[in-house]
Amino acid sequence: MHFNYYMPTQVICGRDCVVGEGARLKALGTHALIVTGKSSAKNGALDDVLTALGQNGQRATVFDRVTPNPTVACVREGVALLVSAGADFVVAIGGGSPMDAAKAIATLCLQERSDEEIFAGGYEGTALPMAHVPTTAGTGSEVTPYAILTNDFKQTKTSITSPAMFPRLAFLDGVYMKDLPTMSAVNTAIDAFSHAVEGMLSRNATPMSDMLAKESLRILYPLLKKTAGKTTDDERDALLYASMLAGMTIAQSGTTAVHGMGYCLTYFHGVDHGRANGLLLGETLRLCREKKVAALEEVLSACGDTLEGVNATLDALLGRRESLTAAQIGAYAHASAQNKNIKKSAYEPTEAEIERIFRVSCPAETPEG
Repeated sequence: MHFNYYMPTQVICGRDCVVGEGARLKALGTHALIVTGKSSAKNGALDDVLTALGQNGQRATVFDRVTPNPTVACVREGVALLVSAGADFVVAIGGGSPMDAAKAIATLCLQERSDEEIFAGGYEGTALPMAHVPTTAGTGSEVTPYAILTNDFKQTKTSITSPAMFPRLAFLDGVYMKDLPTMSAVNTAIDAFSHAVEGMLSRNATPMSDMLAKESLRILYPLLKKTAGKTTDDERDALLYASMLAGMTIAQSGTTAVHGMGYCLTYFHGVDHGRANGLLLGETLRLCREKKVAALEEVLSACGDTLEGVNATLDALLGRRESLTAAQIGAYAHASAQNKNIKKSAYEPTEAEIERIFRVSCPAETPEG
């Protein structure tokens, strides 16, 4: 048995942990650039981080202009503010977009690259120290070395990565999700579910990543349907914990075909990332069953459900599906077939099979008779 496992992030989990354990931030530097969106000022996370930094005698500059699916221009703006403010570490607050932007900012401020070179890979293992405070249960970005940015050159989303992009600290407190809009709660939970499932269906899966994925699915799957309603404090804590486990999974295995295909729906149609994964996951799992992918049975066992049951759960959460034209389906299948995530799949779907997944997942509307 041969595999590697590396996850250097220290996780602090529990109610009021940002303020209660905020002294841990002191070791990161003297001046924080806080990378966030507008919602962190409403859910209490920003106030808690500012309180913790203040107790440590640390200064802070807030960059709250991160939008969904962060662009290179957004990252450039954050880097410029960091440099002008003299910040020497980064705190990310929010969902995947602020956390991804924070990683890119913390890296590119030390490794200058042109826009054309940002997605070329080969990053050195240097970045400013980071702490992440997730306020959604979905991306698991607080424990991964990836930053996913909008890539306008290739009209998709593309990851950049380096071991230095692992945050030093991750603070998990479900209280920040109390007033999360229902659609955000659903989409982010589906994203976490997709991470755990794809991690097990990856060529790069290891015994350690599978163990983390199975535990994530055991906790997360029974809670999926509840995200469409009002969750309790304990359920939100459990969702956040399961999301982190799924993030730890893909930090080892990476994501697979579902993510590679979903980026087209997000880039061209503005479909939320988690929803895009959910739309494509069901038919992808049916293909895995047809191709007798061994890990599928382990996935279903961890969920405690059948494939039909899992797909019914996803259908109930997704509701009315987006529609694509035949031309769009063909174009997206061709583009997705070139995506590096496809080649990470235990069963690598052909372009024709990818086209089938799009066609079944996002069927064209038929005119009423």
